[in-house]
Amino acid sequence: MKDRYLADNTRAVMERYNFTASKRFGQNFIKDRSVLEDIVTASKISKEDIVLEIGPGIGVLTEFLSEAAGRVYAVEVDRGLIPILQETLKDCENVELVNEDIMKTDITALTGGAPFRVVANLPYYITTPIVMSLLESDLNCRSLTVMVQKEVGERMTASPKTKDYGALTLAVGYRTKAAIVRKVPAGCFIPAPKVDSVVVHMDVYEEPPLKAEDEKFLFSVIRGAFNQRRKTLLNALSGHKELGLSREMIKEAIEKAGEKPAVRGEELSLEQFTKLSDILYHLKDRQDVGADVIL
Repeated sequence: MKDRYLADNTRAVMERYNFTASKRFGQNFIKDRSVLEDIVTASKISKEDIVLEIGPGIGVLTEFLSEAAGRVYAVEVDRGLIPILQETLKDCENVELVNEDIMKTDITALTGGAPFRVVANLPYYITTPIVMSLLESDLNCRSLTVMVQKEVGERMTASPKTKDYGALTLAVGYRTKAAIVRKVPAGCFIPAPKVDSVVVHMDVYEEPPLKAEDEKFLFSVIRGAFNQRRKTLLNALSGHKELGLSREMIKEAIEKAGEKPAVRGEELSLEQFTKLSDILYHLKDRQDVGADVIL
């Protein structure tokens, strides 16, 4: 390992290039080398791996990824950072800089369809859309190791019947085995955010332990259950037009799933949601067939 890294002098690098972190892009750069080392260790990457880094900033994490991985694709939306990254990462021959919005990037084309791992210090304002997009897409992603706002990390890994448990928890839990691997105080960043962060590692299942008959429908059910989480499950799903089911059918499905109509979404585990979704899915088929016959 090198004796000196960008992270050892993050502020000086920013000053040298007269760069000010952008609130618009939610930029907070890591200045603590131990945090970077822990992220790379948690990611379990090796020289056999392709890594997708989202938002490399000035390259403090990218340096460590370059040493550990076979290939790194660093996708940065802020064009003002590209000249800086070209300079700070000039010795990292296995890093390819991509000046694009990750939400619009063709990741399969970028990686050639090969398996890859995501490692990133994610901007707070777009963490959930990025994670959900990666998990919902048909990508050859093996794992995600991401720095996120502490509150979001707790939502990703929450247990049923807690205030943090919700749609994000279930989406992450359906597709990955997730765990918080360390906490990161706000003082580890420049500029320091107003909240602490955590590093979350998610191993993507090759085959999910649970398999809904229709995954898209399952997550529609989950969204409906948590759109208004204070409502009972019956009332929440009855008001969720996306499902296209009558209140009577929803009540029938909840009871067939072994639950009471007064149960709330936060009380159901992923297994219980999957069971309920499959029952609702078949009732919807029955309803649709009946409508066709009438027509």
